Amino acid sequence: MRPPRGRGGGGFRGGRGDGGGFRGGRSDGGGFRGGRSDGGRGRGRGRGGDRGGGRGGGRGRGGRGGGMRGGSKVVVEPHRHEGVFIAKGKEDALVTKNMIPGEAVYNEKRISVQNEDGTKIEYRVWNPFRSKLAAAVLGGVDNIWIKPGAKVLYLGAASGTTVSHVSDIVGPDGVVYAVEFSHRSGRDLVNMAKKRTNVIPIIEDARHPAKYRMLVGMVDVIFSDVAQPDQYMMNFSDSPSRHYG
Repeated sequence: MRPPRGRGGGGFRGGRGDGGGFRGGRSDGGGFRGGRSDGGRGRGRGRGGDRGGGRGGGRGRGGRGGGMRGGSKVVVEPHRHEGVFIAKGKEDALVTKNMIPGEAVYNEKRISVQNEDGTKIEYRVWNPFRSKLAAAVLGGVDNIWIKPGAKVLYLGAASGTTVSHVSDIVGPDGVVYAVEFSHRSGRDLVNMAKKRTNVIPIIEDARHPAKYRMLVGMVDVIFSDVAQPDQYMMNFSDSPSRHYG
């Protein structure tokens, strides 16, 4: 099996077909099958060689389809971004160490790896089709600034898909202040935070930090996942040097 490509240590193998996503092939081990579909099934039929990618085309399921196909021999290696890992088996996958073993957040795949002393560590597959941050890591981003023990202000937390992986990365010594305006998504976020004690859900408009600044301490990182035309100014307004601490 070939090692993951790129500076980020990731990069699920295979090119994009009309069905979007990465082509999970039988030769290279493939990757996530999900992604956007232009009409149902991906058309990538290359059988190796220069045409690349093996037989399997992405079927456009996105969302919950990503993950490991199984197999008893899975090796987990540290990624160059601290707190992120690469699981190498029949397929390579980006994973984070599950802070709450036995619990899935959005029906993601989980992998248990046994240590030499007999203890087990559980990892959660981080699907790049469900998370911009995961896609950035696989794309070779230089630095995500999020690491164990970090305090993160996450704007646009939605239902907590990416937030849960950030929670895994920062660990019990870190904190994730998750801001989400939608009450519907906020309910899922709050339910997730009930089990993850390092996540503090804030149901407020990220554009008005004055409304929630009393809840947020000094932070190391601001991650913005909000689709707003004035996003730059909003991030500047949320700067902890202006409001927090």
